[in-house]
Amino acid sequence: MTRSPRASGFNGRSTPVASSRLIDAVAASLALGVLSLCVVVGMTVLSTNVGMALPLIG
Repeated sequence: MTRSPRASGFNGRSTPVASSRLIDAVAASLALGVLSLCVVVGMTVLSTNVGMALPLIG
């Protein structure tokens, strides 16, 4: 089996595939998504704790 003369993997030259503004926009949207997920999980945990503290009616 012979090797290809071209560089493969991470050893070759890097070519930019997206603009820095696009990368910044994707990073900002991911950060916003993570923040909103943390807020939703936090509210769920707090509401579960409050619900457990209430007496059962019935």
